[in-house]
Amino acid sequence: MTGIGLATEYVWVYIHGYIVVYMKTMIDLNDEALALAAKELGTVTKKDTVNAALEFVARRRERIEALLDDPFALGVGPDIADSDIMREARR
Repeated sequence: MTGIGLATEYVWVYIHGYIVVYMKTMIDLNDEALALAAKELGTVTKKDTVNAALEFVARRRERIEALLDDPFALGVGPDIADSDIMREARR
């Protein structure tokens, strides 16, 4: 396929020997939740709001996993492994 070809679910674009596929997904959105999310995220368009929310959730998951992988991140210091210090702390 050369040039721009249109189909019902996607558009093919031929650029310098490469085929790039653009897809659009139709979804039903909760308008009230979308408005609240837009206000919280400071976005204007539906597309920007959805993308910002997806990015926020993805980064949040990465931050949570990083915290769970680091034993010192949750307030547990190197003293946790020192039995003498821990014994005194329990008194």
